[in-house]
Amino acid sequence: MKEQFYAYIENLQDQITSKIEALDGKAIFQEDLWQRKEGGGGRTRIIENGDIFEKGGVNISKVFGDLPAPLRKQFGVEEGNFFACGLSLVLHPINPFLPTVHANWRYFEMYNASGEIVTQWFGGGQDLTPYYLFDEDAIHFHTVCKLACDKHHLEFYTQFKKTCDNYFWNAHREEARGIGGLFFDYLKETEEFTIEDRYNFVTEVGNSFLDSYVPIVEKRKDLSFTRTQKDWQEIRRGRYVEFNLVHDRGTLFGLKTNGRIESILMSLPPIVQWKYNHQPEENSEEERLIKVLKNPKEWV
Repeated sequence: MKEQFYAYIENLQDQITSKIEALDGKAIFQEDLWQRKEGGGGRTRIIENGDIFEKGGVNISKVFGDLPAPLRKQFGVEEGNFFACGLSLVLHPINPFLPTVHANWRYFEMYNASGEIVTQWFGGGQDLTPYYLFDEDAIHFHTVCKLACDKHHLEFYTQFKKTCDNYFWNAHREEARGIGGLFFDYLKETEEFTIEDRYNFVTEVGNSFLDSYVPIVEKRKDLSFTRTQKDWQEIRRGRYVEFNLVHDRGTLFGLKTNGRIESILMSLPPIVQWKYNHQPEENSEEERLIKVLKNPKEWV
C-alpha cells in the first residue's frame, strides 16, 4: 500500500503544480529535493510572486525509521519503526477576494520488531479560508467535497465536515480558521471498510481538489481591491499563522520526526499583520465573515 499511495501523490503533485502554474501565468514552482538523515526525504515545490499567487507550496514527503520518542509516547509503545508519506499544499493568493486553500492527504504505517504492520491508516482533507465571503464559492467548495464523499459513503461528508469544523478551530480566538471542508484521520481497516476502500476514498478526495478550488480562482482573480481590503487579508492571515503554530498536528508531526523545517513552515503566508484588538466595522463584509467563523454553518 505504501508504494501505491506514494506513487499516487507523486503524480498528484505533478497534476496540481502544472495546473497552478497555468492558472497563474507568470510564476513557476521552484523544486527542492531533500533527504532526512534518519530515513526518507521529500520533494518540495514552492511558487512565489506570481500574478495570482503570492506564495504557495505543494510538497510530498516520505519518512521512515525508528519511531521518535515523542511518537512512542503518543502511541503508547516502547519501540518500533514507522513509515509515513503524504502530500501537503497551501496556496496564498494576492487578491483578498481569493481564498487561501489548504489540503493534505497522508498514509502511516507502524511495525513491530519482526517488521510486520501493527497499524496503518489514512488521513487528510481540504479546507478553504476566505477573507471576504462569497456564499456561492463556499457552496461550490463544499458541494465538490460532498460529491467525492457520497461516492463512498453517504455519511462521510457530514462526519468529516463536522470533524473539519472542530479541528480547524482557533480555540484561543473562539473562531474557525476558515469555512471548513473535510478533515479525517486514523482511517483504518474495519469490518465495513478494507484498507483498499480507504485508499479509494482518500484518492477520490485528492482527485477532486482542483475541481473544488480552480473555478473559484477563475471567477474572482480579476476583481479589483483596495489597500484597506488588502490590510484585512493580512490581518486575517495572522489568524492562519496562529493556528498553524499553536494547534496544527501536521506541523507538530513534522517537527517531532525531524522533517525539513523549510517544508514544514512553507504554509506560512509571506506578509502578515497583527493589529492590537482589531475589530471590523459594524455591518461590514468583514464583520459578516467573522460571524460565520464564530458559528460554522452548513453550506450544502
